[in-house]
Amino acid sequence: MAEETKNQETQEESNTPEVQEVAGMATDSQPEAVEQQQDPEQFLKEFNWHNYEEGIDPIDDQKLEEFEKLVEENFVDTLNDEVVTGTVINITDRDAIIDINAKSEGVISLNEFRYNPDLKEGDAVEVLIDVREDATGQLILSHRKARVIKAWERVNKAHDEGLIVNGFVKCRTKGGMIVDVFGIEAFLPGSQIDVKPIRDYDAYVGKTMEFKVVKINHEFKNVVVSHKALIEADIEEQKKEIIGQLEKGQVLEGTVKNITSYGVFVDLGGVDGLVHITDLSWSRINHPNEIVELDQKLNVVILDFDEAKTRIQLGLKQLSQHPWEALDNELKVGDNVKGKVVVIADYGAFIEVAEGVEGLIHVSEMSWSTHLRSAQDFVNVGDEVEAQILTLDREDRKMSLGIKQLTPDPWTDITSKYPVGSRHSGIVRNFTNFGVFVELEEGIDGLIYISDLSWTKKIKHPSEFTNVGDTLEVVVLELDVEGRKLSLGHKQIESNPWDKYEAEFAVGTTHTAEISEIVDKGATIDFNEDITAFVPQRHLEKEDGNKLKKGESAEFQIIEFNKEFKRVVASHTAVHREEEQKIVKQAAKKAAAQNNDKTTIGDMNADLQALKDKMEGK
Repeated sequence: MAEETKNQETQEESNTPEVQEVAGMATDSQPEAVEQQQDPEQFLKEFNWHNYEEGIDPIDDQKLEEFEKLVEENFVDTLNDEVVTGTVINITDRDAIIDINAKSEGVISLNEFRYNPDLKEGDAVEVLIDVREDATGQLILSHRKARVIKAWERVNKAHDEGLIVNGFVKCRTKGGMIVDVFGIEAFLPGSQIDVKPIRDYDAYVGKTMEFKVVKINHEFKNVVVSHKALIEADIEEQKKEIIGQLEKGQVLEGTVKNITSYGVFVDLGGVDGLVHITDLSWSRINHPNEIVELDQKLNVVILDFDEAKTRIQLGLKQLSQHPWEALDNELKVGDNVKGKVVVIADYGAFIEVAEGVEGLIHVSEMSWSTHLRSAQDFVNVGDEVEAQILTLDREDRKMSLGIKQLTPDPWTDITSKYPVGSRHSGIVRNFTNFGVFVELEEGIDGLIYISDLSWTKKIKHPSEFTNVGDTLEVVVLELDVEGRKLSLGHKQIESNPWDKYEAEFAVGTTHTAEISEIVDKGATIDFNEDITAFVPQRHLEKEDGNKLKKGESAEFQIIEFNKEFKRVVASHTAVHREEEQKIVKQAAKKAAAQNNDKTTIGDMNADLQALKDKMEGK
């Protein structure tokens, strides 16, 4: 409607001779055209479009070409998806009217200018031409889309050229912050906020800061910015300048910037140095936070530095005298000291007898017992113990201690406490293939050889006879005071049963037993729980010529008895052969008696033949 009214007004004005002359659009009464001297914008503004479209005002070809040239020079060729700069010519309650120097103005909702509440007429704004003409002939513009396109152009330019951009920190997110850069949400990693660790992220929310675009992912439209990158270059230069003025042994004041498990980072005023955990204290510590805390100011000494790598090694303990130098000069070998257990190893324990001064108690010096155990069996970390100084080397700063020296050596009166032949009770502490170690008391161990465990049992390994921790009755067999060796016996607490068996199972004695096992070269029989006799193959033959089998009971004659080797050999055949020999002897005696009675030779032969037949089973 505004445009129609405007056209009507311009139509009336165009009828004046002045306008026709300036425009060069003469009627039939004015065949000659006057050269245009009027301003093109004024000409376009006053041109009667309606008359021209209706054919009311005819225009010759020359003037028409001039008109088209003016349009081309002054009108914007409005292409779709093109960003142009427009001017706000009017603001309503809901919209802003934007003139982009086209045939018509565009309308944009004020919602797209929420970020700019001070928008006013005459302001220049960037807009995107969405559609040149919609169904109603309206020019469709978008300021929001134009801002996004321009923002990406600016972000890409900043990234490619390394430019510094301003950004608004909107909020925290996982691992960092969200920053508004040119209207685009960019990610600021926590590690890129500052060169020092950040403990309070919320302090940055709502701030406008300078950033550098360090990464763009065009596929996912992700932007990563860094504030740290802006100050790193300056810091590196600053570091080199500071390091160039440093000297070894120089003492500086610094602030604890970060604490790790391996040391402490100290800010020396623009450059960081590391105090390793071993340089914090002369005493052993488990973690640096036992000595320092964050933001603490302290003096440190420069131990070493590398100008090329801008690394500075600092020390804290070096500011105080070494504990060994402050150690009491009157302290000597043989003195007793008290200290705290700080470290335990399998081979011993370290005792801190003074701050920064430690001594080692070897496990062999913890007990008079020759049976070595772990140091943890005697002490624990944190225990307060008393010990005796065994060695002291102030130059090498080494000290060895002993606990067992605080109690009398049990071997000093060993001959009176454990004379040979005395009986005692002991605890089984350890096994070997050849015997058992038995502890009679703390520091007094004795060995029972495997052959001295039992009179009768054949033992291949001590574990078949006893267990570690068992209590055994023992008899002292031998005592070596100089070698600190004690030989014990267990079987000696009882008399040797083989002394009695030597008489009971003497060679030639006869006993009844059962065949228990058949072996390769014979069989075995058990006379009692201690004596197992061996019967050779040829001694298993019975009187009828057959051999004894497993489970058969018969009489056996002892043909060998060895007490030392506990060997017994028996024979069944010898029993019935001995009986035959008796019969032969009896027959011979009877024959001799009959001969005295004038017995005939034939009678005697008859008796012998009868005996022979009997022996042969006839």
